[in-house]
Amino acid sequence: MRLIFIRHAEPDYKHNCLTEKGIREAEILSRRTALWNTEHIRKIYVSPLPRAKMTAEPTLLKWNREAEEIPWLREFEYRITHPSTGKLHVPWDLYPEYFSEYPDMYDRERWINTPLYSSNPEIKTAYQEICESIDALLAENGYHRNPEGSGTMYDLDRSLTDGDEENALVFFCHFGVTAVILSHLIGVSPFILLHHTVILPTGITIVNAEKRVPDKAHLRIQVLGDVRHLGQAGEPFSTHAAFSPAFEG
Repeated sequence: MRLIFIRHAEPDYKHNCLTEKGIREAEILSRRTALWNTEHIRKIYVSPLPRAKMTAEPTLLKWNREAEEIPWLREFEYRITHPSTGKLHVPWDLYPEYFSEYPDMYDRERWINTPLYSSNPEIKTAYQEICESIDALLAENGYHRNPEGSGTMYDLDRSLTDGDEENALVFFCHFGVTAVILSHLIGVSPFILLHHTVILPTGITIVNAEKRVPDKAHLRIQVLGDVRHLGQAGEPFSTHAAFSPAFEG
C-alpha cells in the first residue's frame, strides 16, 4: 500500500482561499491525477481548510469521487511567539541562529518539551492526535504499529494487506501536517522535516510500504514534493514555505 499526500495549491491566506495562480495549479494537478488508476485508490481524505478543499475539487471531479473531511488534517499551525520577531507565528520557519542553541529539537522524544514548543500546550495535544489518527487509518487497512524497537515497524493483517502494493490512500492537506505525519512514520523529530525540507504548492509526496520481512512492513518515502506537472505545463513553481528561489530545471 502507499500513502499519497498532496499539498494545497498557492494560497491566499488573507482571504482563506487560493490565488488565481493557485486555481491554475489545482487544475494542472488534476490533469496529472486524472491519469492515475482510481481503482487502486481506497479512500481520499481532505483537510477542512478551504485551500485544501479547493485544490482537491478539480481532481475529485475528474475521478467522480468524494473525499472524507477529517479535522486532524488541518494545518499544524498552533501558534508560538517567534523568538526572532516576537510575533505570533506557526511553530516552524525558525531562524538557525535560534534553533542551533537547542539540539533537543532534533530528538524525536525531546523536541516537544523544548521551551518554545512547550510554550503552547496545543502543540503536544495536536501532535499526539495526528500520530494516533494516522496509525488508526493504517490499522483499518491492516497495518498495526509495533511499539517495540524503533517503533516504526508495522505488523500486517495479511487478510487485508496481501496484494495491496498498488492500493493507495490519498490526502489533500498542508506542508506542516504532512511533515508531522512523515516524521511519525519514519521515527524522527518533525522539526527536521519542517526546517530542512520543503513541499511546494501542489507537491506530491508518496510513501510506500516495504514488506521485506515476513508479516511486517516498513514505511519509506519514495517522493517528496514532486511538482513536475507544473513544470511540464509551463507553470512557474510557487515558493510558499521555501524562502528561496525554486529550481525549475
